Amino acid sequence: MLDLILRNATLPDGRSGIDIGIAGGKIAAIGPALAAQAGETVDAGGLLVSPPFVDAHFHMDSTLSYGLPRVNQSGTLLEGIALWGELKPQLTQEAIVERALAYCDWAVAKGLLAIRSHVDICDPRLLAVEALLHVKQKVKPYLDLQLVAFPQDGVLRSPGALDNLCRALDMGVDVIGGIPHFERTMNDGAESVRILCELAAERGLRVDMHCDESDDPLSRHIETLAYHAQRLGLHGRVAGSHLTSMHSMDNYYVSKLIPLMREAGVAAIANPLINITLQGRHDTYPKRRGMTRVPELLAAGVPVAFGHDCVMDPWYPMGSGDMLEVSHMGLHVGQMTGQDAMRQCFHAVTATPAKILGLEGYGLDVGCNADLVLLQARNPVEAIRLRATRLKVWRTGRLVASTPAATATLDLPGRPDRTSFMT
Repeated sequence: MLDLILRNATLPDGRSGIDIGIAGGKIAAIGPALAAQAGETVDAGGLLVSPPFVDAHFHMDSTLSYGLPRVNQSGTLLEGIALWGELKPQLTQEAIVERALAYCDWAVAKGLLAIRSHVDICDPRLLAVEALLHVKQKVKPYLDLQLVAFPQDGVLRSPGALDNLCRALDMGVDVIGGIPHFERTMNDGAESVRILCELAAERGLRVDMHCDESDDPLSRHIETLAYHAQRLGLHGRVAGSHLTSMHSMDNYYVSKLIPLMREAGVAAIANPLINITLQGRHDTYPKRRGMTRVPELLAAGVPVAFGHDCVMDPWYPMGSGDMLEVSHMGLHVGQMTGQDAMRQCFHAVTATPAKILGLEGYGLDVGCNADLVLLQARNPVEAIRLRATRLKVWRTGRLVASTPAATATLDLPGRPDRTSFMT
C-alpha cells in the first residue's frame, strides 16, 4: 500500500502517461499505469510533474530589505554595496530571521525547495551567519538551505575577514565563498582565490565564488579559480558565480578559458535578472547584455545553473522567488530559443543546480525523495513561457503548498467561456 500516487503525469524528459508512487517520503515506483493502491490518488491530468526548483545563487541575509536604510537611487552594483555597508550596523538577528522566513514561504509556494545562499561574514559579530543558521534549521523540514561564507568586502581587503570566514565555517556554514574582483588589486584577487581554494581542500568543502562580476574583460579570476581547482583536485566542487566579464572578453581568450573550466570541473552560475540589470551601466550604445556566455559554456560541457541572486534588496527592487522567471530571462538574454536550448534553461533551475549543490535524493527515480511540483503546463518549454502556476508542491510526499489554476473567464460571442493560456 502506497501513501500517494500521482496518476497520468508528464515528466521533464518528455515521457507522458506516467504514474509516480510514493511511500515513506520516497518515490517507490514510477512508470505507466502502476498497478498499486494508495491512501491518496492525485490525477495530474497530463500536466508536468518536476522535481523542485533549485536556486544556486541567492543572498538571503539581505532579502526583503529594499528601502533600508534608503532606496538605491542609481540602481547600480556599487551603490548597492555601499547601502549594504550602511545597513549592516543596523541589522538585528530578529529582523534577518523574520525576512528570511518570509522569503522561504514565498519559495515553497513557488516550488523552490533548495537554495544556496551567500551570507556576508565581514561583520565580526557574524549576526547574519547566526541568523541564517537558525533559519536553516527552522526550514529544514520543507526547504534545503545551503550557506556560503561570503566576504562581501573582500577576504584580504576587509580586516579580519579571513578569520571571520573560518569562524563561520566552524559554526556550520557549508561552502567557501569569495569575491576576488573586489580586492584592491588583481594580484590580491588572485591571492584570495589561492587562499580560499586551499582552505576548501583542507576542510573538504565546496567553493562558490563571486567571480569577475564586472564589465572589465581583463577581470580574469575565473582562470585562476579553474587553475587552483585543477591543482588541488577540487573537480566537481567548485562554481564560479556571475562571470559577467566573459561577455566582454575577446573570443580567442574565451576559446582557451572555457576548456580550462571544463577540465577543472568548474561549474558556472549565471544570474540573468541581476546580470542584465547591473552590467553595461557605463555603456551608451551599443549596450552589452551583461550575462555570461551560457550557450558556449553549455556547448563545451560546462554545467550552467541560473540563480535569482536578489529579491527586494539594496541591489534589486523586484523579484518573487520564481525560478521560472529567472529561467525566462536567461532564455531571452542568451538567445536560447532552440528546442534543446529552452529545455536546458529549465534544467538550469532544476537538475543542474541540484548537482552543483550536491543535493542527495534529488530527482524522479525510484529511491529519490518525493519532492515534487505539479505545474500548470504540459512541458518544460510551456512552463517557462507561462511562468506556470505551481498547482501543488510536495515535500517528502507531504503537500506543502497549493495554488488555484490560472484561468481567465471570457464573455466573447462564439468563443469559449475561459482560457488558461495553454496551447
